[in-house]
Amino acid sequence: MKTKTNIWLSKIFSLLLVSSLILGGCATSATDVSQSSSSSDNLANSQSKVAIAENKDSNKDMSNNLPQLEGMAKVEIQVNGSPIIIEINGTNAPTTAGNFVDLISQGVYDGLVFHRVIPGFVAQGGDPQGKDPNFTGTLGTGGFIDPNTGTERRIPLEIKLEGEDKPTYSKAKLPGKSVVLKHDRGVIAMARSGMPDSASSQFYIALEDLPSLDGDYAVFGKVVEGMEVVDGIKQGDRIGTAKVIEGLENLKQ
Repeated sequence: MKTKTNIWLSKIFSLLLVSSLILGGCATSATDVSQSSSSSDNLANSQSKVAIAENKDSNKDMSNNLPQLEGMAKVEIQVNGSPIIIEINGTNAPTTAGNFVDLISQGVYDGLVFHRVIPGFVAQGGDPQGKDPNFTGTLGTGGFIDPNTGTERRIPLEIKLEGEDKPTYSKAKLPGKSVVLKHDRGVIAMARSGMPDSASSQFYIALEDLPSLDGDYAVFGKVVEGMEVVDGIKQGDRIGTAKVIEGLENLKQ
């Protein structure tokens, strides 16, 4: 039987892991990406407060001219010379999925580093700053700069709830609600900062079932082949190439 102390320590550990997905808190020195990132991540901005933050217009169309994936697609990511096939779910996460497929089709992820890998938790990458091997700043803080606007593309938090026809936007951790796309082992989801609508290009793959993240981060697909390759990813490994292999016709700009 667990003691109260063990239960308390377990909860603290879970909170630290969740906080590691926050973009600003998952930063890693580009000159030493092979070492674990600092474990000093904290919830100074109170993730619990962010989790209940509401946007009065959260159920309106939040696409704002963002790419949309109308249906399903598949992408292939090459890591260490081996393929990872990911099914992208535009049926239940059209904006989040559309953003990812669009970025892959533009070659944004080619050569990017996995800047944070925590065994039993996630493998995280997608910071465009990591494409430059001579980058000396801090990885884990960057997003995709849209050449059409000159500003960082931001994706609203998109969560589809069971029993709902459309996703809910800009709300995290809705009490008593069950999400359609859960954090099962092998899912791919968007990392973000403390604000719900701050995802851009950074993503993570869940290395285990992570139900505590359900509703806080937008899941938009799942690894269907090559999970053994994912399990072998080390911090500092790079994406060789990333391409859309099915469903590109479902991407609407």
